[in-house]
Amino acid sequence: MNAPRTTATKYSQERLMTVLLAPVISEKATQIADKHDQVVFRVAPDATKPEVKAAVELMFKVQVDSVQISNVHGKEKRFGRFIGRRRGWKKAYVCLKPGQELNFAQEA
Repeated sequence: MNAPRTTATKYSQERLMTVLLAPVISEKATQIADKHDQVVFRVAPDATKPEVKAAVELMFKVQVDSVQISNVHGKEKRFGRFIGRRRGWKKAYVCLKPGQELNFAQEA
C-alpha cells in the first residue's frame, strides 16, 4: 500500500525553499496573528497557494489550515518632475490549525 502523499512531497525542496521570501512584520500583521492565528509572509511573485502551504509546513514544522494570497501594487512616487513606480509584490496570509504557533523571536 502506498502512503498518502503530503503537500510537501509534491514539490521539489529547492522550489519550496525559494517560495517564502520574508515574514511581514508590521502592526497589522501582528494584530492578525493575535486575533486569527494567521502569519503574513512575503512570497515569490509566481507562488501558488499549495506551494506556500507546503513551504510553511516544511520549513516551520507546523500544520497549515488555509492560505490567502494578495498582490500588493507598488506605489507611484515622484522624484521632482519625474514619476516612477515602486515594484509590486505578493503577500500570503497563512492560517494555522488550532494549537499551532509560529514565533519568529525564538527562531532567530
